[in-house]
Amino acid sequence: MMFRVLAADFLKIRRKAIWFLIFLGPIGVIALQVANYGLRYDYLMEKYAANPWGAFLGNIQFLLPVTILLGIAIIASMVASIEHQMNSWKQLLALPITRTAVFSAKFTLCALMLFVSCVLLGIGIVGLGLGLKLGTDVPLGNIVKLSFYPMIAAFPALALQLWLSVTMRNQALPLTVGILGGVLSLYAVKMPDWFLWKLPLLMNEAGKPEYSVFAGLAVGIVIFAIGLLHFTRLDVN
Repeated sequence: MMFRVLAADFLKIRRKAIWFLIFLGPIGVIALQVANYGLRYDYLMEKYAANPWGAFLGNIQFLLPVTILLGIAIIASMVASIEHQMNSWKQLLALPITRTAVFSAKFTLCALMLFVSCVLLGIGIVGLGLGLKLGTDVPLGNIVKLSFYPMIAAFPALALQLWLSVTMRNQALPLTVGILGGVLSLYAVKMPDWFLWKLPLLMNEAGKPEYSVFAGLAVGIVIFAIGLLHFTRLDVN
């Protein structure tokens, strides 16, 4: 049942600007590195001659948390706004489908679009790295982790943003929360490990990025379950 709802949601966003956003995120991150290396190529290559790929990936990692968190806020809001703008929640929920299927489909839709964005990011990283002549020993494992770990660690933010966006017709508060979370992520290094918007940074006291990923996945499931429970009991106008 959820897959039928998901297919319908894909049709709804077929000609929406949301697809532009999916491409804009990774392109923006890569473009910033093009500018960075374009202006300081000789300096950066000399300074990080011992590990040019490591320095390159480090520069990208700094940009990813805020990019992902802002992207999540906008994507969740745009997905939910389709029903809000058409006043179609009551008609949608009157169909012989469960609210669980509706909420799960919208979460899956957001996650899939983020996945596409991360795939594009990974391709862009490899392409730009080779174009900058960082070496042919491409650290594919690290690139895969860099491309997808922050997304998984940001699942709590995704669940929270979708919950707020779906249950609130006025998107001002959900977007404010998302933007504030993205800004806070820039200063989250000194925050405790349980701080939700620190997880995409992949930094923790144990020094293992996987801990942030597993924590994000676990907390994301909990917030998703709470949001789903609220949505199933919500009076829809």
